[in-house]
Amino acid sequence: MKTELKAAITQLSAERNLPKEVVLAALESALASAYKKDMSALDQDVVVKVDPDAGEINFYIHKVVVESVTNPNREISIDEARKLRATAQVGDVVNIECTPRNIGRIAAQAAKQVVLQRLREAERRIIYEEFTDKEGKLVTGTIQFIEPKRIYVRLNRTEAIFPLGEQVPNEHYYRGQRLKFYLLEIAQGGKEPQIIVSRSHPNLIRRLFELEIPEVHNGIVELKAIAREAGHRSKVAVATTQENVDAVGCCLGPRGIRLQSIINELNGEKIDVIQWHADPAVFISNALSPAQVANIKIDEEKNAATVVVPDKQLSLAIGKEGQNARLAAKLTGWRIDIKSVSAIEAEKPVPTLSEQEPETAAEAVSPEVISPEVTKEEPFEAELAEKIEVEEVVEAPGIPEAPPEKPEEKQIRFAEDILVDKLKEEIPDKVKSSVKGKRKGKVIKYKKKGDQFVDDEIEE
Repeated sequence: MKTELKAAITQLSAERNLPKEVVLAALESALASAYKKDMSALDQDVVVKVDPDAGEINFYIHKVVVESVTNPNREISIDEARKLRATAQVGDVVNIECTPRNIGRIAAQAAKQVVLQRLREAERRIIYEEFTDKEGKLVTGTIQFIEPKRIYVRLNRTEAIFPLGEQVPNEHYYRGQRLKFYLLEIAQGGKEPQIIVSRSHPNLIRRLFELEIPEVHNGIVELKAIAREAGHRSKVAVATTQENVDAVGCCLGPRGIRLQSIINELNGEKIDVIQWHADPAVFISNALSPAQVANIKIDEEKNAATVVVPDKQLSLAIGKEGQNARLAAKLTGWRIDIKSVSAIEAEKPVPTLSEQEPETAAEAVSPEVISPEVTKEEPFEAELAEKIEVEEVVEAPGIPEAPPEKPEEKQIRFAEDILVDKLKEEIPDKVKSSVKGKRKGKVIKYKKKGDQFVDDEIEE
């Protein structure tokens, strides 16, 4: 009995992952409940003491010492109490041993059920106390099975609920997948405490930063604000509590390895780390990165800001479907109105004549205002003046001069060249050979006989 009882308590403690004291208390409570049902002593205060080392189980009934007994199940007279304990006084509690020699089958079955029930209650209580301290922290769990509206996740010894509203739209979950979750809430209700976990909460990014970046965990770098659209993009504003510390560089790590590990945990969700600033204008300008800001106008009364960006940067500042501007507004807490430089120029009113300077206004007066007076006095002179002005302003293109006439000698030489070329085609080979002689200083004379030219004489 001694060995079996101790081994049973040790086994239950290991299976349920409960302390031995908790298992022993559950056993004593179960045996007391079984005794009351078996002995029909529901009104009595029965207490059971189990000694696993000795292997003994003792039952006691607690009764209060009184002068006159009104409830025999819970009270005892002072005379009877002093028979059990000589020093008993009124108001003391006396333990009367009532250990049964044997317990029936029904009582044993009831004791077993009560033991299991007490162990489950102890498990729930310990789980609730354990996870109450972890509320708002990062936990790691394994997906057990999937339902249309919820997923059940195993967290060590208990199950957590992963609702549809806390899931990331573009993530795909499967059984056996191991993920990190943000412990959102613990509700003590029903048979078991309900543990709600989330993957879309912005604080999941905060806990991942604390896990991956030592400076954030130690408090050297603070996460001032987080804006997130789960599964798509997030913006994190960071600041440092110490000088000469680059907050953004600490979050990125060498070659961005720290931030990349967080992005991998979030299945490729983009994260922009920006520098926080106390000046709203600078903070808003940083929040709209990677877009460049030309000018910012702050309206503190309306908590609104008008941001002017170059025309080429307008689409980048707004982002896809307004995502960049929307996240910047969430991050800063300001209402942001983004406009391009060309739109601002178009909104400017055109100055009137009265608002212009006197000289500019005089120049802006059209000629039609002055011309009627001139035409009344001297219409011909006014018309002539206009023609003269037009002729002075318009410059006709210069007409190229004809080349000077060539002297007669050049024309004669040109005619001789033509004649020689023609002779080359018509005269026989003898004439051609004599033409070559011309180059050697010979003079050839020709005379015409009919349609042909023949040489007359040659002079050297």
